[in-house]
Amino acid sequence: MGSLSEKSSQDEKHDHGVSVDVDVVDTGAHLVAGTNVVLDEAEGLRIRRKIDKHILPLMCSTIQFMDKTTLGSSAILGIRQATHLTTNQYNWLGTIFYLSYLLFEYPQNLALQRFPVGRWMSINIFIWGVALCCHAACTNFAGLFVVRLILGMCEGSITAGFMIVSSMFYTRNEQTLRVGYWFLMNGTAQIISGFLSFGALHIHTPKFEPWQWLMVITGFLTLLTSVAFFFYFPDSPTNAWFLTHDERAKAVQRIKGNQTGVENKHFKKEQMIEAILDPKTWLFALFSALDNIPNSLTNQYQIIITSFGFSPLQTTLLGCVSGVVEILTIYTGVQLASRIPNSRAWVAIAYFVPNIMGVFLVNFLPWHDKVGLLFSIWLTGVGTTGFVLSLTWVSQTTAGHTKRITTNAIMLSAYCIGNSAGPFMWQAKYKPRNHVPWIIIGSCYAACMVLLFAIRVLLKARNTRREMEAADDTYEDVYVTTINEDGKHVAVKVAKEFLDLTDTQNREFRYVL
Repeated sequence: MGSLSEKSSQDEKHDHGVSVDVDVVDTGAHLVAGTNVVLDEAEGLRIRRKIDKHILPLMCSTIQFMDKTTLGSSAILGIRQATHLTTNQYNWLGTIFYLSYLLFEYPQNLALQRFPVGRWMSINIFIWGVALCCHAACTNFAGLFVVRLILGMCEGSITAGFMIVSSMFYTRNEQTLRVGYWFLMNGTAQIISGFLSFGALHIHTPKFEPWQWLMVITGFLTLLTSVAFFFYFPDSPTNAWFLTHDERAKAVQRIKGNQTGVENKHFKKEQMIEAILDPKTWLFALFSALDNIPNSLTNQYQIIITSFGFSPLQTTLLGCVSGVVEILTIYTGVQLASRIPNSRAWVAIAYFVPNIMGVFLVNFLPWHDKVGLLFSIWLTGVGTTGFVLSLTWVSQTTAGHTKRITTNAIMLSAYCIGNSAGPFMWQAKYKPRNHVPWIIIGSCYAACMVLLFAIRVLLKARNTRREMEAADDTYEDVYVTTINEDGKHVAVKVAKEFLDLTDTQNREFRYVL
């Protein structure tokens, strides 16, 4: 019985079942155990709208996504010349961000489990904002190396935190849409960053260059965002400030069908081991690594467009188009995946096809056809939808809070490895056509399509096996001891969905495809 059975020597045996320590079960059990929470469809929709109103604006705040594009934007604003960066040093600034992200990813996930999610993220966003402002004071590679390292350290809390919060507040189908909504803000960030860069080019001040203004402006906006997160971003539905006690119980009941619960603040070693031994963890991780090797385009994008013959002013504005492409493709992709049952893999694979076409065209179109080359670059942004769907998919197919944060950490660590390796493709000797980097990028996209298919085959086989199994009543009679209104200790039955079971332990768990 995993973590439950290991406590059996301490548990009190009842003639109607087993009473376990309250720390073993999900935090949601405290609200719904022993209660008759009635939740009709209209009430569920009302609570969801209330959750959307208070969570989505902060999760969709563009600033934390815009910060990641500042290095690429500042490349055409003069940062390389002002700080005397070589091509290799510029590539290292992209790599150290993700190496730091990788180093701190698992500690960040553990902290997100141990501490209040909203407060922990706000602290990281504040440090992030300070580090961004400090970019403007850097005069050499060493200084930029340090501040980029700090940015990577803090970044590890953002995507992981958003994934955890999305799984706490939303049903599986809603998660697909909501993760898509906050991730497509990357595209919005590119548009805003493009206009900010355009504006910064028109700022003429002595001893303070346009790239420095860009860093200070984005850093200040980040500091404001951290304040909003500290006061308004909820930690979980069990203590969300904008929900009444009754609404909190209903919010927890609303996600009962996920069979993943809300959260558990206690680290469970056996769940961590299960995550490490689960093949799907590593399939998702390999996909994440390969899919993000091409993400080095983020810092190369402006440089590549400039090489086509466009001026810095034109390049800053053309950068907005890739943001529009990302918004449209992610939005349409998550809409399709949420409306067509068990279609996540097929939708993601379909959206990688334009990427392959874009890589082919950028390699073989004549160099003087700069409009065609531009459209080729824009096509390679369509496949971002695949990574967004993988983020929701891994959360939806992993249960047990410690297992989930471990799986998230492994997947996001692989994301860092891919992003760390990617910048080193872009060597001066490959310019201007960059055939070698583009071939690597195309190969990664093709491999990602194969991996998505393999994940689907694995999960479908698991579902088929479970359909053939006899009903499992192992966790049907589990109780926790609570104190009622009269101050007496009473044993209250806990639904299986709130026992913090993993997807392997809970044989009624079915993997979405």
